[in-house]
Amino acid sequence: MTHARQHDPARERTTYGVVGAGRVGSVLAARLRAAGRDVVGISARSDASALRARTLVPDVPVLSPAEVAARSDVLVLAVPDDALVAVSEELSTVLRPGQVVVHTSGRHGLDALRSAARVGARPVALHPAMTFTGSSVDLGRSCAMGLTAGDAEREVAEDLAVTLGGTPVWIDDADRVRYHAALSHGANHLVTLVAQARELLHGIGAGAEASQILRPLLEAALENALDLGDAALTGPIARGDVTTVRAHVDALATEPASTRDAYVAMAHATTERAAADGRLDAATAAVVESALDESVLRGSGLHGSGLHGSGSADERQHAHGRA
Repeated sequence: MTHARQHDPARERTTYGVVGAGRVGSVLAARLRAAGRDVVGISARSDASALRARTLVPDVPVLSPAEVAARSDVLVLAVPDDALVAVSEELSTVLRPGQVVVHTSGRHGLDALRSAARVGARPVALHPAMTFTGSSVDLGRSCAMGLTAGDAEREVAEDLAVTLGGTPVWIDDADRVRYHAALSHGANHLVTLVAQARELLHGIGAGAEASQILRPLLEAALENALDLGDAALTGPIARGDVTTVRAHVDALATEPASTRDAYVAMAHATTERAAADGRLDAATAAVVESALDESVLRGSGLHGSGLHGSGSADERQHAHGRA
């Protein structure tokens, strides 16, 4: 959702440049062009980035980072997190007082642009809360923009966020790492979990139908979780079904350790949340936790022989003194 802006000729005369034609930078440059802004240059360090720039913003010249910086009133640094400070320092020799320098890192705050601020540039942190493909698919997507800026830069930061098709969300400088951790935990780890689920289905011969099986389930779970929080939780842990949880982990014994470990770690976290909101009573939660701990020992071969993978779940539970 975007906010309506009154026509302002001064904004149209402002020049914009993007350093970094990666998946984020190339899309942001294309969005600025689509909004009628004067994008005077974009830099690309690889052939792939140059091709991406020529595809998404064919009328914008591909220049060196220093040339882009020298031509821009608003300079966007869309570079990897670990390179941001060095790029800012490198460009500080061509930056000028009053120039707005924006970075797109989630975890970095304004301190990453201290070299730009030293020469009088105005630092802004703007992070699109979105995953990017670096293709035209991204151009129609709207998202929140995590903003951090000084009081004097708030208006220009919000204007840029809205121009890029986003919704401004203000993040305190000290909270940016936690903000970025939240997004990475939710989005990046979701991809890993879904990929592991697909691999499990492939292993039982249902790989061709994996998307058909998972899509409606995962879309419903995501929507419910966003709307309802912990109240959306369903499944064996929410029901306190210890034997099913134990059977799951036993069934994962022959899968990659990373998949089994991810299941156990998330099951522990889910048990804690289910207990915290009263879904599980303390005694049942303790039994689930013990079953998960025992499964880790069995999987590592430290729990003795003859129990793993043999007998029913109830028999294994009895053998461990949990009947």
